[in-house]
Amino acid sequence: MMWIWVVLAAVAAQRLWELWLADRNTKRLLAEGAVEVGAAHYPLFILLHASWLAAIAIVTPWTMVPNLWWLGLYIVLQFGRLWVIATLGRFWTTRIITLPAAPLVRRGPYRFMRHPNYLVASLEIAVLPLAFGQVWIALVWSVANALLVGWRIRIEDRALRERR
Repeated sequence: MMWIWVVLAAVAAQRLWELWLADRNTKRLLAEGAVEVGAAHYPLFILLHASWLAAIAIVTPWTMVPNLWWLGLYIVLQFGRLWVIATLGRFWTTRIITLPAAPLVRRGPYRFMRHPNYLVASLEIAVLPLAFGQVWIALVWSVANALLVGWRIRIEDRALRERR
């Protein structure tokens, strides 16, 4: 079995579903009077995630069997991702969308931290390449992600400051 293609196809399908869900939620929120903040950096996230998957696909030998410990950890992270999505419900998007009248979500993983989705995504970016022995991909994309997420959190926190 060519594990790399099975795993990457599953991750790509998940990401495409998330983009569809996020787009649906974004349109609904904007129709309710929400505003988008920091849209200029959004394409960089798409580029980061697409290039991360492409890099794994390009450099990983097709016959590589994944390390089951790392792959298992990646699968566990998906439960964290689903927890975030379920907790935010109609407010979950991949963009920074704020609806001024809506209270901030403070349940689920948001009881413990402000940005659990960024934590899960950051761990995914490190863990999946490690499942296929691609340490340099884990390092390079983790650094790029940390810079981009740091920028995004500053924008998001500024946008949400008045609602806190």
